[in-house]
Amino acid sequence: MNRASFLSSATIAAAATGVPGGSNFVERRANFDAAGFVRAVNRPADIRQVWEAVSFHPALFNNMKNGLNGLHFGFGYPADRISVVLAPHGPSSAYTYADEVWQKYRIGEAFGLKDGTGKAIDSNIFLRPPSAFLSSTDPDDPQSIFQDTSIATLQSRGVVVLTCHTAVEEQARAIVKGGFAPAGMDAPAVADDILTHLIPGAHVVPAMIAAIAELQQRYHYSYLTLTFA
Repeated sequence: MNRASFLSSATIAAAATGVPGGSNFVERRANFDAAGFVRAVNRPADIRQVWEAVSFHPALFNNMKNGLNGLHFGFGYPADRISVVLAPHGPSSAYTYADEVWQKYRIGEAFGLKDGTGKAIDSNIFLRPPSAFLSSTDPDDPQSIFQDTSIATLQSRGVVVLTCHTAVEEQARAIVKGGFAPAGMDAPAVADDILTHLIPGAHVVPAMIAAIAELQQRYHYSYLTLTFA
């Protein structure tokens, strides 16, 4: 399915639109920023972990924070020798969407993503740290960078965030079918819009399941996921 059929090729379409991963439903090798992916995940490290997130459970970020702290302060790995990747797909892909996407397509309402009060989430509340955090570098201080679980803080500690191209495409279809897209927008346009409005530092991969296999096989990442009752 080539969404830019009026152009001569998917590669030309990607160049014209600037859409990360291109404008095909299934991302092609020519549109995958493989070099950027390798730079992000293959930096020198003594230990590597990939955290898969499918179901929408923000408690994942606390576990990632605890893992980083345990590896650094407990096991003694230098902070710059720990490589951690967040690999969200399915509903968890929304962790990598900018506020504009959450609001424009009513992501919380569309996919049943709610805050602690049961209200549909209307922005990426997981991205930025509360203002009370980052006032200390003491790992025992509840207000320190080492106790913050925001995505931006985890990224500042070296966590690499991936976005699944396939998940975005599938969610775009669901958004249009559910009536959450502005009038006149079809699924291809919604997908392109989401892919060009991701959080800073997110790397688009063709399919997260494939990326996890690549991380494990080629780059020797240990695999972690969380199961919630």
